[in-house]
Amino acid sequence: MSPRALTLLIAGFLVLALGVIGAFQPVPYVVLSPGPTENTIGEVDKKPVISIKDRQTYPTSGALSLVTVAYQGGPSARIDLLTALRGWIDPSVAVVPEETIFAPDRTAQEVEEENTVEMSNSQETATAAALNELKIPYKMVVTVATTQKGRPADGKLRAEDVIDSVDGKPATDVNVVGDTVKAHKPGETVAFGITRGQEKLEVSVPTVAGEEGQALVGVEMRAAYQFPFDVDISVGEVGGPSAGLMFSLGIVDKLTPGALTGGKKIAGTGTIDSTGQVGPIGGIAQKMVGAKESGATIFLTPADNCAEAVRAVPDGLWLVRADTLHGAVQALDALRTGNANVPSCEAG
Repeated sequence: MSPRALTLLIAGFLVLALGVIGAFQPVPYVVLSPGPTENTIGEVDKKPVISIKDRQTYPTSGALSLVTVAYQGGPSARIDLLTALRGWIDPSVAVVPEETIFAPDRTAQEVEEENTVEMSNSQETATAAALNELKIPYKMVVTVATTQKGRPADGKLRAEDVIDSVDGKPATDVNVVGDTVKAHKPGETVAFGITRGQEKLEVSVPTVAGEEGQALVGVEMRAAYQFPFDVDISVGEVGGPSAGLMFSLGIVDKLTPGALTGGKKIAGTGTIDSTGQVGPIGGIAQKMVGAKESGATIFLTPADNCAEAVRAVPDGLWLVRADTLHGAVQALDALRTGNANVPSCEAG
């Protein structure tokens, strides 16, 4: 073998070796792919996704499926270059920079924990939206989220305590409680009327001066709902707030006679607030693929996601625009009865 041929052979081998090594080097990207779908009016592991107690429910049919996005990668489990390259050539997945999913100062565990909290909050808000749609009254209450260690409320108030009154005034919202505490001078005492479990209590908590000199007791509060009956939602390890619309529709379907779907397989996505407003979500392309793979032919799409969804919609999937819960219910009514007046992303 001539020196030139040997040199080319060695160089080619080195290029190949470096290419192989480089292909398995971790890169700061995340692969997003279609995740599992769950029928909110069906079951997961032989348990209803939505269970309602102490209220009449009605049998239904079809599917109202939530859709999810699965991700691969992250700061603690980075994907290699080869996995990223495979993702870039697969039209059903997306490869995005790591920082779009994980903030630089947050771990994968923190993101998972936040998703779990968002899912829990979404379920409560979805229940409130469904009850508002059905004109079923419920109460808003102020609860203790946590107390600050070493502050006066520590040991006197507990997480999940319901604050009924403060200094004898009804605790109608978080701001009323906070403003009443701040109206005191540091060192004065605040009287809280609380419900702890089934027990009504009066708790006196002294105040101390905060960083700006205002009185505080060291309690963090949140608004919570008190519903007239129990609604339990169980979807396993699914996290995040984007299933809110489908939870609300599932609750409405179970609390009203007849099948909201007309027996059709319907999937969808969208956050929801207690008034029924539907908000945008991420990963719409992957969620539509998951919907199509689950057998759905109709996809409820947040209005703010319509433009993106139209560009990536799989064949055979009809995008029905969802601005509000009430609008989504009306659209399903129109689909069930054959009414042509169905809002679609193509028309919107």
